[in-house]
Amino acid sequence: MTAEKDSKTSTRSKGRTTTARRTAGAAAKTARTGGDGAKAAADEVKTATREAGNAARDAKDATAEGVNEAGGLTRRAGQAAVSGLRNGREAVTTGVARAGTAAASAWTVIRLRKAIATGAAVGVASIAGVAFATGRATAKPRTGPLTRLANGRI
Repeated sequence: MTAEKDSKTSTRSKGRTTTARRTAGAAAKTARTGGDGAKAAADEVKTATREAGNAARDAKDATAEGVNEAGGLTRRAGQAAVSGLRNGREAVTTGVARAGTAAASAWTVIRLRKAIATGAAVGVASIAGVAFATGRATAKPRTGPLTRLANGRI
């Protein structure tokens, strides 16, 4: 929207400058010929000069506004770039940290694979032993104290 405004302003300024030049040229021609309207020609020159000054001021204002707008856009673009870089760096750092943690865990498992395998085997053997002992204890018939002293002979 500001680009359209700038182009309209600069077009207006160009049109005013051209009109001022034409008017000034016509007034100068009339003044040189020495016609009746020398005073009118001088007034036209003053008017044309005033319009040219106004057009120059408008052009200067439009240029300054355009420069300020461009500076603001550049500043915002720079801030967006910095923000994007910061977010990207944080994402990469987080990803690297996760990958490092996973790699450390995997390396620990690989390094201790023999101990893990031994522990698993001992666990299975102990569960089987406990299950066997429990089953044997429940399968025996209950006996009294004398039978136990005689090892089941009585």
